[in-house]
Amino acid sequence: MPPFDTENMTITDARHLPIVKAYAQKIGLVETIDQMVDSQMELSPGMAVFAMVLDTLSGRTPLYRLTEFFEEKDTALLLGSDIEPERFCDYNLGRSMDQIFETGTQKIFSQIAQNALTVFAVDPRRLHFDTTSVSVYGDFVLAGPPFDITYGYSKDKRPDLKQFLVSMLCVDRNIPILGTTTHGNASDKTLNNELLTNISKYMAKHGLEPGAYVYVADSAFVTENNLAKCSDQTWFLSRLPATYNECSRIIREAVLEDDWIDIGPLAEEHDRPNRPVAHYRAYDGTVELYGKPYRAIVVHSSAHDKRRHKRIDRMLKQDRKKLDTDCKKVTDTVYYCRADAQAAADRLIRQSDPSYHHLQTDVQEMPKYGRGRPALDKPRKVLRYEYCVTTTVTEAPDKVAPIREEAGCFVLLTNLLDQQAAWPAEALLSLYKSQIGIEQNFSFLKDPAIVNSIFLKKARRIEVLGLVLLISLLIWRLMERSMRQYVETNDCELPGWVRRKTRKPTAFMMTTKFTSIMVITIGNHRQLAKPLKSFQLEYLKALGVTADVFTAP
Repeated sequence: MPPFDTENMTITDARHLPIVKAYAQKIGLVETIDQMVDSQMELSPGMAVFAMVLDTLSGRTPLYRLTEFFEEKDTALLLGSDIEPERFCDYNLGRSMDQIFETGTQKIFSQIAQNALTVFAVDPRRLHFDTTSVSVYGDFVLAGPPFDITYGYSKDKRPDLKQFLVSMLCVDRNIPILGTTTHGNASDKTLNNELLTNISKYMAKHGLEPGAYVYVADSAFVTENNLAKCSDQTWFLSRLPATYNECSRIIREAVLEDDWIDIGPLAEEHDRPNRPVAHYRAYDGTVELYGKPYRAIVVHSSAHDKRRHKRIDRMLKQDRKKLDTDCKKVTDTVYYCRADAQAAADRLIRQSDPSYHHLQTDVQEMPKYGRGRPALDKPRKVLRYEYCVTTTVTEAPDKVAPIREEAGCFVLLTNLLDQQAAWPAEALLSLYKSQIGIEQNFSFLKDPAIVNSIFLKKARRIEVLGLVLLISLLIWRLMERSMRQYVETNDCELPGWVRRKTRKPTAFMMTTKFTSIMVITIGNHRQLAKPLKSFQLEYLKALGVTADVFTAP
Protein backbone atom coordinates (compact mmCIF):
# COMPACT_ATOMS: atom_id res chain seq x y z
CA MET A 1 0.00 0.00 0.00
CA PRO A 2 1.36 3.47 -0.85
CA PRO A 3 2.18 5.94 1.93
CA PHE A 4 -0.81 7.46 3.68
CA ASP A 5 -1.27 10.78 1.87
CA THR A 6 -4.12 12.68 3.46
CA GLU A 7 -3.74 15.67 1.14
CA ASN A 8 -4.47 13.60 -1.98
CA MET A 9 -6.92 11.24 -0.32
CA THR A 10 -10.59 11.27 -1.25
CA ILE A 11 -13.48 9.22 0.10
CA THR A 12 -16.48 8.60 -2.11
CA ASP A 13 -19.77 6.84 -1.66
CA ALA A 14 -19.94 3.98 -4.19
CA ARG A 15 -22.93 1.98 -2.92
CA HIS A 16 -24.21 -0.51 -5.54
CA LEU A 17 -23.30 1.58 -8.60
CA PRO A 18 -20.10 -0.36 -9.48
CA ILE A 19 -22.30 -3.46 -9.83
CA VAL A 20 -24.50 -1.54 -12.26
CA LYS A 21 -21.35 -0.59 -14.18
CA ALA A 22 -20.30 -4.26 -14.38
CA TYR A 23 -23.65 -5.22 -15.92
CA ALA A 24 -23.53 -2.27 -18.33
CA GLN A 25 -20.13 -3.50 -19.49
CA LYS A 26 -21.46 -7.05 -19.94
CA ILE A 27 -24.13 -5.88 -22.39
CA GLY A 28 -21.74 -3.46 -24.14
CA LEU A 29 -23.87 -0.43 -23.37
CA VAL A 30 -21.40 2.40 -24.10
CA GLU A 31 -19.67 0.70 -27.04
CA THR A 32 -22.96 -0.22 -28.76
CA ILE A 33 -24.39 3.30 -28.59
CA ASP A 34 -21.12 4.93 -29.67
CA GLN A 35 -20.92 2.62 -32.70
CA MET A 36 -24.51 3.33 -33.73
CA VAL A 37 -24.65 7.10 -33.08
CA ASP A 38 -22.44 9.29 -35.24
CA SER A 39 -21.06 11.99 -32.98
CA GLN A 40 -17.98 14.18 -32.77
CA MET A 41 -18.80 15.52 -29.33
CA GLU A 42 -16.27 15.46 -26.54
CA LEU A 43 -18.82 13.58 -24.41
CA SER A 44 -19.81 10.48 -26.34
CA PRO A 45 -23.53 9.57 -26.58
CA GLY A 46 -22.84 6.17 -25.03
CA MET A 47 -21.16 7.75 -22.01
CA ALA A 48 -24.00 10.28 -21.69
CA VAL A 49 -26.61 7.50 -21.62
CA PHE A 50 -24.54 5.43 -19.20
CA ALA A 51 -24.21 8.41 -16.86
CA MET A 52 -27.99 8.90 -16.92
CA VAL A 53 -28.52 5.19 -16.24
CA LEU A 54 -26.25 5.39 -13.19
CA ASP A 55 -28.13 8.45 -11.99
CA THR A 56 -31.48 6.71 -12.56
CA LEU A 57 -30.51 3.58 -10.62
CA SER A 58 -29.03 5.63 -7.79
CA GLY A 59 -32.57 6.49 -6.68
CA ARG A 60 -32.42 10.17 -7.66
CA THR A 61 -34.59 11.89 -10.22
CA PRO A 62 -32.88 11.18 -13.59
CA LEU A 63 -31.53 14.00 -15.75
CA TYR A 64 -31.66 16.42 -12.86
CA ARG A 65 -28.39 18.24 -12.11
CA LEU A 66 -26.22 15.41 -13.37
CA THR A 67 -23.13 17.60 -12.94
CA GLU A 68 -23.74 17.84 -9.19
CA PHE A 69 -24.34 14.09 -9.02
CA PHE A 70 -20.89 13.25 -10.43
CA GLU A 71 -19.11 15.92 -8.39
CA GLU A 72 -19.68 13.60 -5.42
CA LYS A 73 -18.66 10.43 -7.28
CA ASP A 74 -15.46 8.72 -8.38
CA THR A 75 -15.99 9.11 -12.13
CA ALA A 76 -12.92 7.05 -13.00
CA LEU A 77 -14.32 4.13 -11.00
CA LEU A 78 -17.91 4.40 -12.20
CA LEU A 79 -17.40 5.51 -15.80
CA GLY A 80 -14.06 3.88 -16.59
CA SER A 81 -12.32 7.20 -17.28
CA ASP A 82 -11.72 10.36 -15.31
CA ILE A 83 -14.34 12.61 -16.91
CA GLU A 84 -14.89 16.08 -15.51
CA PRO A 85 -18.39 16.41 -14.03
CA GLU A 86 -18.85 19.66 -16.01
CA ARG A 87 -19.15 17.62 -19.20
CA PHE A 88 -22.53 16.36 -18.01
CA CYS A 89 -24.13 19.78 -18.28
CA ASP A 90 -27.65 20.14 -19.67
CA TYR A 91 -26.34 21.43 -23.00
CA ASN A 92 -24.16 18.38 -23.68
CA LEU A 93 -26.85 15.98 -22.53
CA GLY A 94 -29.44 17.70 -24.70
CA ARG A 95 -27.25 17.47 -27.80
CA SER A 96 -26.53 13.80 -27.12
CA MET A 97 -30.23 13.10 -26.73
CA ASP A 98 -30.98 14.80 -30.05
CA GLN A 99 -28.31 12.72 -31.82
CA ILE A 100 -29.64 9.53 -30.26
CA PHE A 101 -33.15 10.39 -31.42
CA GLU A 102 -31.93 10.89 -34.99
CA THR A 103 -30.34 7.43 -34.93
CA GLY A 104 -33.52 5.82 -33.54
CA THR A 105 -34.26 4.85 -29.96
CA GLN A 106 -35.95 1.57 -30.91
CA LYS A 107 -33.02 0.59 -33.09
CA ILE A 108 -30.54 1.28 -30.27
CA PHE A 109 -32.50 -0.48 -27.55
CA SER A 110 -33.17 -3.47 -29.79
CA GLN A 111 -29.43 -3.98 -30.28
CA ILE A 112 -28.64 -3.55 -26.57
CA ALA A 113 -31.42 -6.00 -25.68
CA GLN A 114 -30.07 -8.48 -28.22
CA ASN A 115 -26.63 -8.18 -26.58
CA ALA A 116 -28.22 -8.88 -23.19
CA LEU A 117 -30.15 -11.93 -24.41
CA THR A 118 -26.96 -13.40 -25.87
CA VAL A 119 -24.69 -12.70 -22.90
CA PHE A 120 -27.17 -13.87 -20.26
CA ALA A 121 -28.71 -16.71 -22.33
CA VAL A 122 -32.24 -15.36 -21.91
CA ASP A 123 -35.00 -17.49 -23.45
CA PRO A 124 -36.92 -15.24 -25.89
CA ARG A 125 -39.70 -17.70 -26.73
CA ARG A 126 -42.29 -16.29 -24.29
CA LEU A 127 -43.31 -12.75 -25.25
CA HIS A 128 -45.34 -10.46 -23.02
CA PHE A 129 -46.83 -7.21 -24.33
CA ASP A 130 -48.65 -4.42 -22.51
CA THR A 131 -49.00 -0.64 -22.38
CA THR A 132 -49.31 2.01 -19.71
CA SER A 133 -49.97 5.74 -19.61
CA VAL A 134 -47.53 8.29 -18.20
CA SER A 135 -49.12 11.51 -16.96
CA VAL A 136 -47.37 14.85 -17.30
CA TYR A 137 -47.76 17.98 -15.20
CA GLY A 138 -47.71 21.53 -16.44
CA ASP A 139 -48.78 23.26 -19.63
CA PHE A 140 -47.65 20.76 -22.25
CA VAL A 141 -48.57 21.75 -25.80
CA LEU A 142 -46.43 19.14 -27.57
CA ALA A 143 -48.06 17.77 -30.71
CA GLY A 144 -46.53 16.18 -33.75
CA PRO A 145 -43.56 13.86 -34.25
CA PRO A 146 -42.61 11.60 -32.68
CA PHE A 147 -45.85 11.55 -30.63
CA ASP A 148 -48.59 13.76 -29.21
CA ILE A 149 -48.85 14.53 -25.51
CA THR A 150 -52.59 14.84 -25.13
CA TYR A 151 -55.60 13.65 -23.17
CA GLY A 152 -56.62 10.00 -23.37
CA TYR A 153 -57.72 7.03 -21.31
CA SER A 154 -55.61 7.31 -18.17
CA LYS A 155 -54.46 4.07 -16.55
CA ASP A 156 -53.31 6.22 -13.62
CA LYS A 157 -56.91 7.37 -13.13
CA ARG A 158 -55.91 10.97 -13.85
CA PRO A 159 -58.08 12.01 -16.83
CA ASP A 160 -57.40 15.64 -15.93
CA LEU A 161 -53.74 15.35 -16.98
CA LYS A 162 -52.21 15.07 -20.42
CA GLN A 163 -50.22 11.92 -21.08
CA PHE A 164 -48.26 9.76 -23.47
CA LEU A 165 -48.24 5.97 -23.69
CA VAL A 166 -45.40 3.53 -23.17
CA SER A 167 -45.64 0.08 -24.75
CA MET A 168 -43.27 -2.73 -23.87
CA LEU A 169 -42.42 -6.23 -25.08
CA CYS A 170 -40.73 -8.49 -22.54
CA VAL A 171 -39.33 -12.02 -22.59
CA ASP A 172 -38.61 -14.48 -19.81
CA ARG A 173 -41.34 -12.82 -17.75
CA ASN A 174 -39.89 -9.31 -17.32
CA ILE A 175 -36.75 -8.77 -19.42
CA PRO A 176 -37.59 -5.88 -21.80
CA ILE A 177 -36.49 -6.27 -25.43
CA LEU A 178 -38.64 -3.61 -27.06
CA GLY A 179 -40.14 -0.38 -25.82
CA THR A 180 -41.77 2.59 -27.52
CA THR A 181 -43.44 5.86 -26.62
CA THR A 182 -46.54 6.86 -28.55
CA HIS A 183 -49.53 9.20 -28.63
CA GLY A 184 -51.42 9.81 -25.41
CA ASN A 185 -54.75 8.79 -26.93
CA ALA A 186 -53.50 5.69 -28.79
CA SER A 187 -55.54 2.49 -28.47
CA ASP A 188 -54.12 -0.72 -27.01
CA LYS A 189 -55.94 -2.62 -29.75
CA THR A 190 -54.15 -0.61 -32.44
CA LEU A 191 -50.77 -0.95 -30.73
CA ASN A 192 -51.19 -4.73 -30.58
CA ASN A 193 -51.97 -4.76 -34.28
CA GLU A 194 -48.93 -2.66 -35.17
CA LEU A 195 -46.62 -4.93 -33.21
CA LEU A 196 -48.10 -8.09 -34.71
CA THR A 197 -47.41 -6.67 -38.19
CA ASN A 198 -43.65 -6.64 -37.55
CA ILE A 199 -43.19 -9.26 -34.84
CA SER A 200 -42.02 -12.04 -37.19
CA LYS A 201 -39.36 -9.79 -38.66
CA TYR A 202 -38.30 -8.59 -35.22
CA MET A 203 -38.08 -12.05 -33.63
CA ALA A 204 -36.07 -13.32 -36.61
CA LYS A 205 -33.25 -11.09 -35.33
CA HIS A 206 -33.18 -13.32 -32.26
CA GLY A 207 -33.08 -16.46 -34.39
CA LEU A 208 -36.75 -17.40 -33.89
CA GLU A 209 -39.08 -18.36 -36.71
CA PRO A 210 -42.90 -18.14 -36.46
CA GLY A 211 -44.20 -20.98 -34.34
CA ALA A 212 -41.19 -20.92 -32.03
CA TYR A 213 -42.62 -18.30 -29.66
CA VAL A 214 -45.90 -17.43 -27.93
CA TYR A 215 -47.23 -13.86 -27.85
CA VAL A 216 -48.98 -13.03 -24.56
CA ALA A 217 -51.18 -9.94 -24.20
CA ASP A 218 -54.13 -8.76 -22.14
CA SER A 219 -57.77 -8.77 -23.24
CA ALA A 220 -57.34 -5.63 -25.40
CA PHE A 221 -55.62 -7.93 -27.91
CA VAL A 222 -58.84 -9.79 -28.74
CA THR A 223 -60.24 -8.03 -31.81
CA GLU A 224 -61.15 -9.31 -35.24
CA ASN A 225 -58.16 -7.61 -36.87
CA ASN A 226 -55.65 -8.82 -34.28
CA LEU A 227 -56.92 -12.40 -34.42
CA ALA A 228 -56.66 -12.28 -38.21
CA LYS A 229 -53.02 -11.12 -37.90
CA CYS A 230 -52.17 -14.27 -35.96
CA SER A 231 -51.92 -17.09 -38.45
CA ASP A 232 -51.73 -20.71 -37.42
CA GLN A 233 -47.97 -20.23 -36.95
CA THR A 234 -48.12 -17.11 -34.80
CA TRP A 235 -49.17 -18.48 -31.44
CA PHE A 236 -50.88 -16.18 -28.97
CA LEU A 237 -52.34 -16.33 -25.48
CA SER A 238 -54.78 -13.73 -24.19
CA ARG A 239 -57.83 -13.31 -22.01
CA LEU A 240 -61.27 -13.48 -23.61
CA PRO A 241 -63.21 -10.31 -22.66
CA ALA A 242 -66.48 -10.84 -20.80
CA THR A 243 -68.21 -8.72 -23.44
CA TYR A 244 -68.16 -11.68 -25.82
CA ASN A 245 -71.16 -14.03 -25.55
CA GLU A 246 -68.83 -16.99 -26.01
CA CYS A 247 -67.13 -16.07 -22.72
CA SER A 248 -70.27 -16.53 -20.60
CA ARG A 249 -71.30 -19.58 -22.66
CA ILE A 250 -68.04 -21.49 -22.14
CA ILE A 251 -68.05 -20.60 -18.41
CA ARG A 252 -71.59 -21.98 -18.01
CA GLU A 253 -70.53 -25.08 -19.93
CA ALA A 254 -67.57 -25.61 -17.62
CA VAL A 255 -69.71 -25.28 -14.49
CA LEU A 256 -72.40 -27.63 -15.82
CA GLU A 257 -69.92 -30.24 -17.08
CA ASP A 258 -68.02 -30.13 -13.78
CA ASP A 259 -65.05 -31.81 -15.47
CA TRP A 260 -62.33 -29.68 -13.93
CA ILE A 261 -58.57 -30.23 -14.22
CA ASP A 262 -57.13 -29.72 -10.74
CA ILE A 263 -54.10 -27.42 -11.00
CA GLY A 264 -53.68 -26.43 -7.37
CA PRO A 265 -51.65 -23.42 -6.19
CA LEU A 266 -49.19 -21.69 -8.52
CA ALA A 267 -47.59 -19.49 -5.88
CA GLU A 268 -44.61 -20.71 -3.92
CA GLU A 269 -45.66 -18.97 -0.71
CA HIS A 270 -47.44 -20.85 2.07
CA ASP A 271 -50.99 -20.08 3.14
CA ARG A 272 -51.28 -17.16 5.52
CA PRO A 273 -54.32 -16.20 7.60
CA ASN A 274 -54.78 -12.83 5.90
CA ARG A 275 -53.65 -13.90 2.45
CA PRO A 276 -54.37 -17.50 1.51
CA VAL A 277 -52.76 -18.88 -1.61
CA ALA A 278 -55.20 -19.26 -4.51
CA HIS A 279 -56.01 -22.75 -5.80
CA TYR A 280 -56.86 -23.15 -9.47
CA ARG A 281 -58.99 -25.50 -11.56
CA ALA A 282 -59.30 -25.47 -15.34
CA TYR A 283 -61.69 -26.65 -18.03
CA ASP A 284 -60.37 -27.14 -21.56
CA GLY A 285 -62.90 -26.28 -24.27
CA THR A 286 -63.36 -24.40 -27.53
CA VAL A 287 -65.10 -21.21 -28.63
CA GLU A 288 -65.84 -19.74 -32.04
CA LEU A 289 -64.94 -16.14 -32.82
CA TYR A 290 -65.48 -14.50 -36.19
CA GLY A 291 -66.16 -17.88 -37.79
CA LYS A 292 -62.98 -19.56 -36.55
CA PRO A 293 -62.48 -22.00 -33.63
CA TYR A 294 -60.10 -21.21 -30.77
CA ARG A 295 -59.05 -23.05 -27.67
CA ALA A 296 -60.58 -21.66 -24.47
CA ILE A 297 -59.30 -22.48 -20.99
CA VAL A 298 -61.86 -21.68 -18.30
CA VAL A 299 -59.92 -21.01 -15.09
CA HIS A 300 -61.56 -21.06 -11.67
CA SER A 301 -59.71 -19.42 -8.81
CA SER A 302 -60.45 -19.89 -5.12
CA ALA A 303 -59.44 -16.25 -4.60
CA HIS A 304 -62.75 -14.98 -5.91
CA ASP A 305 -63.00 -11.50 -7.30
CA LYS A 306 -64.49 -9.47 -4.44
CA ARG A 307 -66.14 -7.01 -6.79
CA ARG A 308 -68.00 -9.78 -8.61
CA HIS A 309 -69.25 -11.28 -5.37
CA LYS A 310 -70.36 -7.92 -4.09
CA ARG A 311 -72.35 -7.56 -7.30
CA ILE A 312 -73.91 -10.98 -6.69
CA ASP A 313 -74.70 -10.01 -3.09
CA ARG A 314 -76.46 -6.86 -4.33
CA MET A 315 -78.38 -8.89 -6.89
CA LEU A 316 -79.49 -11.40 -4.23
CA LYS A 317 -80.54 -8.58 -1.93
CA GLN A 318 -82.67 -6.99 -4.68
CA ASP A 319 -84.11 -10.37 -5.60
CA ARG A 320 -85.09 -11.01 -1.95
CA LYS A 321 -86.60 -7.54 -1.65
CA LYS A 322 -88.77 -8.06 -4.73
CA LEU A 323 -89.85 -11.50 -3.51
CA ASP A 324 -90.72 -10.13 -0.07
CA THR A 325 -92.85 -7.43 -1.72
CA ASP A 326 -94.76 -10.03 -3.76
CA CYS A 327 -95.22 -12.20 -0.68
CA LYS A 328 -96.56 -9.30 1.38
CA LYS A 329 -99.33 -8.66 -1.14
CA VAL A 330 -100.49 -12.27 -0.79
CA THR A 331 -100.00 -12.69 2.97
CA ASP A 332 -101.85 -9.46 3.77
CA THR A 333 -104.90 -10.63 1.83
CA VAL A 334 -107.76 -12.46 3.58
CA TYR A 335 -109.40 -15.31 1.62
CA TYR A 336 -112.88 -16.64 2.32
CA CYS A 337 -112.32 -20.12 0.91
CA ARG A 338 -109.36 -22.47 0.97
CA ALA A 339 -109.37 -22.84 -2.81
CA ASP A 340 -108.80 -19.11 -3.35
CA ALA A 341 -105.97 -19.07 -0.81
CA GLN A 342 -104.32 -22.13 -2.36
CA ALA A 343 -104.65 -20.62 -5.83
CA ALA A 344 -102.96 -17.42 -4.65
CA ALA A 345 -100.17 -19.45 -3.04
CA ASP A 346 -99.64 -21.50 -6.22
CA ARG A 347 -99.59 -18.33 -8.31
CA LEU A 348 -96.98 -16.82 -6.01
CA ILE A 349 -94.75 -19.89 -6.31
CA ARG A 350 -94.97 -19.74 -10.11
CA GLN A 351 -94.01 -16.06 -10.09
CA SER A 352 -91.01 -16.76 -7.87
CA ASP A 353 -89.65 -19.52 -10.10
CA PRO A 354 -86.87 -17.38 -11.72
CA SER A 355 -85.79 -16.19 -8.27
CA TYR A 356 -82.56 -17.21 -6.55
CA HIS A 357 -84.58 -18.06 -3.42
CA HIS A 358 -86.71 -21.01 -2.41
CA LEU A 359 -90.29 -20.13 -1.45
CA GLN A 360 -92.48 -22.32 0.73
CA THR A 361 -96.15 -21.52 1.30
CA ASP A 362 -98.80 -22.77 3.69
CA VAL A 363 -102.55 -22.08 3.83
CA GLN A 364 -103.80 -21.58 7.36
CA GLU A 365 -107.42 -21.71 8.50
CA MET A 366 -108.59 -18.96 10.88
CA PRO A 367 -111.98 -19.33 12.63
CA LYS A 368 -114.12 -16.21 13.16
CA TYR A 369 -116.37 -16.28 16.29
CA GLY A 370 -119.61 -14.51 17.11
CA ARG A 371 -119.80 -11.63 19.55
CA GLY A 372 -120.16 -12.10 23.28
CA ARG A 373 -119.04 -14.67 25.84
CA PRO A 374 -120.26 -18.24 25.31
CA ALA A 375 -122.37 -20.05 27.92
CA LEU A 376 -120.57 -21.98 30.62
CA ASP A 377 -119.16 -25.33 29.44
CA LYS A 378 -120.16 -24.55 25.84
CA PRO A 379 -117.72 -23.94 22.98
CA ARG A 380 -117.56 -20.62 21.20
CA LYS A 381 -119.73 -20.51 18.16
CA VAL A 382 -117.85 -20.27 14.84
CA LEU A 383 -119.56 -17.95 12.41
CA ARG A 384 -117.24 -18.67 9.49
CA TYR A 385 -113.70 -19.61 8.48
CA GLU A 386 -111.19 -17.32 6.80
CA TYR A 387 -107.89 -18.33 5.19
CA CYS A 388 -104.46 -16.73 4.92
CA VAL A 389 -101.20 -17.64 3.21
CA THR A 390 -97.89 -17.78 5.12
CA THR A 391 -94.51 -17.87 3.38
CA THR A 392 -90.94 -18.92 4.20
CA VAL A 393 -88.11 -17.58 2.01
CA THR A 394 -84.61 -19.09 1.97
CA GLU A 395 -81.66 -18.67 -0.37
CA ALA A 396 -81.52 -21.43 -3.01
CA PRO A 397 -78.03 -23.04 -2.87
CA ASP A 398 -78.67 -24.98 -6.08
CA LYS A 399 -79.17 -21.69 -7.94
CA VAL A 400 -76.68 -19.45 -6.13
CA ALA A 401 -73.71 -21.86 -6.06
CA PRO A 402 -73.34 -21.99 -9.88
CA ILE A 403 -73.33 -18.19 -10.30
CA ARG A 404 -70.83 -17.83 -7.47
CA GLU A 405 -68.67 -20.47 -9.13
CA GLU A 406 -68.99 -18.67 -12.45
CA ALA A 407 -67.97 -15.44 -10.75
CA GLY A 408 -64.63 -17.02 -9.84
CA CYS A 409 -63.91 -17.90 -13.48
CA PHE A 410 -62.11 -16.23 -16.34
CA VAL A 411 -61.29 -17.49 -19.82
CA LEU A 412 -57.89 -17.75 -21.52
CA LEU A 413 -57.95 -17.68 -25.31
CA THR A 414 -55.32 -19.20 -27.59
CA ASN A 415 -54.89 -20.61 -31.08
CA LEU A 416 -52.85 -23.54 -29.70
CA LEU A 417 -55.56 -25.96 -30.76
CA ASP A 418 -54.98 -29.71 -30.34
CA GLN A 419 -51.76 -29.05 -28.42
CA GLN A 420 -52.91 -30.21 -25.00
CA ALA A 421 -49.82 -32.41 -24.61
CA ALA A 422 -47.26 -29.69 -25.39
CA TRP A 423 -49.32 -26.91 -23.83
CA PRO A 424 -51.53 -28.23 -21.00
CA ALA A 425 -53.89 -25.91 -19.17
CA GLU A 426 -51.50 -25.51 -16.25
CA ALA A 427 -48.66 -24.34 -18.52
CA LEU A 428 -50.90 -21.80 -20.26
CA LEU A 429 -52.20 -20.46 -16.95
CA SER A 430 -48.68 -20.16 -15.56
CA LEU A 431 -47.56 -18.35 -18.72
CA TYR A 432 -50.45 -15.89 -18.55
CA LYS A 433 -49.93 -15.26 -14.82
CA SER A 434 -46.31 -14.30 -15.55
CA GLN A 435 -47.78 -11.27 -17.37
CA ILE A 436 -47.53 -9.61 -13.96
CA GLY A 437 -43.81 -9.20 -14.61
CA ILE A 438 -44.41 -6.57 -17.29
CA GLU A 439 -46.88 -4.79 -15.00
CA GLN A 440 -44.16 -4.63 -12.34
CA ASN A 441 -41.88 -3.11 -14.98
CA PHE A 442 -44.39 -0.31 -15.49
CA SER A 443 -44.34 0.31 -11.76
CA PHE A 444 -40.56 0.66 -12.01
CA LEU A 445 -40.82 3.15 -14.88
CA LYS A 446 -43.33 5.28 -12.94
CA ASP A 447 -41.74 4.99 -9.51
CA PRO A 448 -41.56 8.52 -8.01
CA ALA A 449 -38.07 7.71 -6.73
CA ILE A 450 -36.98 7.25 -10.35
CA VAL A 451 -39.26 9.55 -12.34
CA ASN A 452 -40.49 12.39 -10.16
CA SER A 453 -41.97 14.26 -13.11
CA ILE A 454 -41.59 14.48 -16.86
CA PHE A 455 -40.20 17.94 -17.40
CA LEU A 456 -38.54 17.87 -20.83
CA LYS A 457 -40.12 20.27 -23.30
CA LYS A 458 -39.33 18.29 -26.46
CA ALA A 459 -41.19 15.11 -27.34
CA ARG A 460 -38.04 13.69 -28.96
CA ARG A 461 -36.10 14.11 -25.71
CA ILE A 462 -38.90 12.46 -23.76
CA GLU A 463 -38.54 9.53 -26.14
CA VAL A 464 -34.80 9.37 -25.41
CA LEU A 465 -35.58 9.60 -21.70
CA GLY A 466 -37.76 6.54 -22.28
CA LEU A 467 -34.72 4.81 -23.80
CA VAL A 468 -32.64 5.64 -20.71
CA LEU A 469 -35.35 4.26 -18.42
CA LEU A 470 -35.69 1.09 -20.52
CA ILE A 471 -31.94 0.46 -20.38
CA SER A 472 -32.02 1.06 -16.63
CA LEU A 473 -34.91 -1.38 -16.32
CA LEU A 474 -33.07 -3.95 -18.46
CA ILE A 475 -30.00 -3.84 -16.19
CA TRP A 476 -32.22 -3.89 -13.09
CA ARG A 477 -34.03 -7.03 -14.23
CA LEU A 478 -30.84 -8.76 -15.39
CA MET A 479 -29.35 -8.32 -11.92
CA GLU A 480 -32.50 -9.72 -10.34
CA ARG A 481 -32.59 -12.63 -12.80
CA SER A 482 -28.95 -13.53 -12.07
CA MET A 483 -29.60 -13.67 -8.33
CA ARG A 484 -32.71 -15.83 -8.68
CA GLN A 485 -30.98 -18.20 -11.07
CA TYR A 486 -28.15 -18.54 -8.53
CA VAL A 487 -30.65 -19.35 -5.77
CA GLU A 488 -32.45 -21.90 -7.93
CA THR A 489 -29.28 -23.55 -9.27
CA ASN A 490 -27.64 -23.86 -5.86
CA ASP A 491 -30.89 -24.52 -3.95
CA CYS A 492 -29.98 -21.90 -1.39
CA GLU A 493 -31.25 -18.65 0.12
CA LEU A 494 -29.88 -15.13 0.27
CA PRO A 495 -30.13 -12.66 3.16
CA GLY A 496 -33.44 -10.85 2.86
CA TRP A 497 -35.25 -8.30 4.98
CA VAL A 498 -34.71 -8.04 8.74
CA ARG A 499 -32.28 -10.96 9.06
CA ARG A 500 -34.60 -13.29 7.18
CA LYS A 501 -33.52 -15.51 4.30
CA THR A 502 -35.25 -15.33 0.95
CA ARG A 503 -35.50 -17.39 -2.22
CA LYS A 504 -36.78 -14.40 -4.17
CA PRO A 505 -34.13 -11.69 -3.94
CA THR A 506 -34.93 -8.43 -5.70
CA ALA A 507 -32.64 -5.82 -7.20
CA PHE A 508 -33.88 -3.25 -4.69
CA MET A 509 -33.15 -5.66 -1.85
CA MET A 510 -29.62 -5.99 -3.18
CA THR A 511 -29.08 -2.22 -3.28
CA THR A 512 -29.92 -1.94 0.42
CA LYS A 513 -27.07 -4.33 1.23
CA PHE A 514 -24.46 -1.98 -0.27
CA THR A 515 -25.60 1.40 1.10
CA SER A 516 -22.49 1.81 3.26
CA ILE A 517 -19.80 1.05 0.66
CA MET A 518 -17.16 3.80 0.85
CA VAL A 519 -14.06 3.85 -1.38
CA ILE A 520 -10.79 5.53 -0.33
CA THR A 521 -8.70 6.85 -3.22
CA ILE A 522 -5.05 7.91 -2.89
CA GLY A 523 -3.57 8.69 -6.27
CA ASN A 524 -4.34 5.72 -8.51
CA HIS A 525 -4.82 3.36 -5.60
CA ARG A 526 -8.29 2.50 -4.30
CA GLN A 527 -9.41 0.46 -1.36
CA LEU A 528 -12.60 -0.06 0.61
CA ALA A 529 -12.97 1.87 3.84
CA LYS A 530 -14.25 -1.35 5.47
CA PRO A 531 -13.92 -4.95 4.29
CA LEU A 532 -16.99 -6.40 2.65
CA LYS A 533 -19.24 -8.37 4.97
CA SER A 534 -20.14 -11.99 4.38
CA PHE A 535 -23.66 -11.28 3.15
CA GLN A 536 -22.30 -8.69 0.69
CA LEU A 537 -19.83 -11.23 -0.70
CA GLU A 538 -22.69 -13.70 -0.97
CA TYR A 539 -24.68 -11.22 -3.06
CA LEU A 540 -21.68 -10.50 -5.30
CA LYS A 541 -21.30 -14.23 -5.92
CA ALA A 542 -24.97 -14.50 -6.84
CA LEU A 543 -24.60 -11.52 -9.19
CA GLY A 544 -21.58 -13.07 -10.89
CA VAL A 545 -19.20 -10.17 -10.15
CA THR A 546 -16.12 -9.90 -7.94
CA ALA A 547 -15.22 -7.44 -5.21
CA ASP A 548 -12.76 -5.80 -7.62
CA VAL A 549 -15.64 -3.79 -9.13
CA PHE A 550 -15.39 -1.46 -6.13
CA THR A 551 -11.67 -0.75 -6.52
CA ALA A 552 -10.73 -1.38 -10.19
CA PRO A 553 -11.61 1.45 -12.63
